[in-house]
Amino acid sequence: MTDLTTNPFESDPHNPDDDGFHEECGVFGVWNSPDAAALTALGLHALQHRGQEASGIVSLGEKGFRSHKGLGLVGDIFGDARVMAGLPGRAAVGHNRYATAGETALRNVQPLYADFAFGGFAVAHNGNLTNALTLRRQLVRRGCLFQSSTDSEVFVHLIAISLYATVLDRLIDALKQVDGAYSLVALHDGALMGVRDPLGVRPLVLGRLGADQNNAWVLASETCALDIVGAEFVRDIEPGEIVIIDDDGVRSIKPFAETASRFCIFEYIYFARPDSVVEGTPVYEARKGIGRELAIESGVDADVVVPVPDSGVPAAMGYSKEAGIPFELGIIRNHYVGRTFIEPTDSIRHLGVKLKHSANRAMLEGKRVILVDDSIVRGTTSKKIVEMVRGAGAKEVHMRISSPPTTHSCFYGIDTPEREKLLAAKHNVEEMARIIGADSLAFISLDGLYRALGRRGRDARDPGYCDACFTGDYSIPLTDLQGHPERKPALLALNGV
Repeated sequence: MTDLTTNPFESDPHNPDDDGFHEECGVFGVWNSPDAAALTALGLHALQHRGQEASGIVSLGEKGFRSHKGLGLVGDIFGDARVMAGLPGRAAVGHNRYATAGETALRNVQPLYADFAFGGFAVAHNGNLTNALTLRRQLVRRGCLFQSSTDSEVFVHLIAISLYATVLDRLIDALKQVDGAYSLVALHDGALMGVRDPLGVRPLVLGRLGADQNNAWVLASETCALDIVGAEFVRDIEPGEIVIIDDDGVRSIKPFAETASRFCIFEYIYFARPDSVVEGTPVYEARKGIGRELAIESGVDADVVVPVPDSGVPAAMGYSKEAGIPFELGIIRNHYVGRTFIEPTDSIRHLGVKLKHSANRAMLEGKRVILVDDSIVRGTTSKKIVEMVRGAGAKEVHMRISSPPTTHSCFYGIDTPEREKLLAAKHNVEEMARIIGADSLAFISLDGLYRALGRRGRDARDPGYCDACFTGDYSIPLTDLQGHPERKPALLALNGV
């Protein structure tokens, strides 16, 4: 889900000090529970890491659909009992939004809802449509009136103009017209539906609540959201699959031609919560394995291994164990910082990193330090972290990164800068080390990353993962860009950069 307009005053996505990747959205749905909206709010809370800008829930009860949306965190929006009382019903869908480019406006908060001839329909979307600009222009020419600036609304209009009779057939008709990476949860009068794109780039799982919940069914972006509501994990929704959940149970159809899956490899490195199980692999163990492989590939004499919290912690643990070097929390994260609470003037901008991280001098002073982080994007945060560790008295600072160099922008649901702003797209590793001020810098190799995830290495003929941000191997056509280089600014805006 991305925005199709840009706002030059959007703070974090374009702030050079906000140097990291951002997953864009989390989705959640419940069928057949008297506490559907409350369960959805809990599920969204567990998925808060996938989007912190806004959240929304649409419920379905005897009197029809009800909706509540807001800007901010889940707890702030749905913490009021009166709000939850206004969302009755035995079914609900919810969405957490990470705003990329464009407006952080209530009109863009999902789930999107529309009244059709067949009844109400609500949809929540995680991912990017890479032909959204093309489709939007075609739909506008046909007279469709867009109410938001998100690519997700394209689904609504394609369903509206479809000539098929049933809701399911209309949805399939719409899906067959879009290019991109997506997971959807959708709710109409008769069913809850979950969808993954044909390559399965974005995640979606199915869970079930027990007899005390009348065998309610749950759809969620990650298993951690099942855990918080007490649902049992059933399985991953498969690439190209549509699951339909109604009072008769769960059924599945696969309307797309079968193809090799390309799940987003960055879910293992950074995006998924460490306690989730992704495509059958515990994320925590995957990250420790990546750290072990990183130590094998790029060991260096040092006194202590220090993670850049929080995403670097499991990889640093794996590195420490493999290298036989003590693991210490040499950097402490302040968990109570959101957006900068003071105007980021030039004179204090350089202090911003200290709002989020502080050096634990007792663990750093006089030490040869290995810093483990998940990625380097622009390099601004890495430079400040290295400076902070040196300022605490570290004798040497060696940076180790648990992903390969990020050399290309993502167009499939991850907010990344345009390629010209990626440090690894312009500099080799030695140059990057000098820029960030480290004594040495090393990234895990692409083959090493694949080995850490249980493969022999990367098979270029069938990688099994989407790794375009490292390789430029875009598995889904960039329809809005191909043959139209003048559209690059608009496509990058759609992608949130």
